[in-house]
Amino acid sequence: MEFHFNELVTVIFTLFAVIDIVGSIPLLIAMKEKAGVIKSMQVTLISGGLMVAFLFLGKPFLSVLGLDVKSFAVGGSIVIFLLGLEMVLGHEIFKGDKNGHAGSVVPIAFPIIAGSGTLTTIMSLKANFEEIYILLGILVNLVIVFAVLKSLNIIERLLGPGGLLAVRKFFGVILLAIAVKIFSSNVGALKR
Repeated sequence: MEFHFNELVTVIFTLFAVIDIVGSIPLLIAMKEKAGVIKSMQVTLISGGLMVAFLFLGKPFLSVLGLDVKSFAVGGSIVIFLLGLEMVLGHEIFKGDKNGHAGSVVPIAFPIIAGSGTLTTIMSLKANFEEIYILLGILVNLVIVFAVLKSLNIIERLLGPGGLLAVRKFFGVILLAIAVKIFSSNVGALKR
């Protein structure tokens, strides 16, 4: 098999834009404050596991449940919308979970990192790219995710309380817009 570096770069940047780990920093910091700690390695591994599993088993899994990708995307968009609303309004919707394992899985690993947009994108990339490129793209993005999660304390200190609040509200509005876009582009196609 001939290796095409440009295809790998396309997959990496597509996934980077959809995962949007940089844009999620204010939300992740807020989640860290609630949970006390974010287990960076655990979150990264769970997110990676979800992405790889969806690469190979996404459509068959949803079919077994009687769901389609559109239904999955609509459900994920509602969770993303609530997270964005929480960031903009400053009211707690997702209560802090005393169980650190659960807090790492929902809502951090899923749907913030490996959400419906990411998982749907992974399945869509299969139409145009070899699975090896998608696997490598996932791996590169997981390294970035891990680095950001490990650096949250440093990022928090650099921004300061005022900067963090401003960035959080800004990205809250962005999350709301992304949620509305995902919802509106998928809800019309749902079967009645």
